[in-house]
Amino acid sequence: MAIIVNLDVMLAKRKMRSKELSEIIGITTANLSILKSGKAKAVRFSTLEAICIALDCQPADILEYKNEN
Repeated sequence: MAIIVNLDVMLAKRKMRSKELSEIIGITTANLSILKSGKAKAVRFSTLEAICIALDCQPADILEYKNEN
């Protein structure tokens, strides 16, 4: 997929664990893991907003587009 999820990078920069983030934003660790691995088919804007608030970042810090040509 051409969309790369850099959530693990942002978590490391903020010195935060996945479990802590999942509790802050109100989703399960399993769903956060799916999102982190890039296997999610979609992400709600409300979830993306909650992640950005919790990590004090922009959506572009988490999601990246790479052309696969």
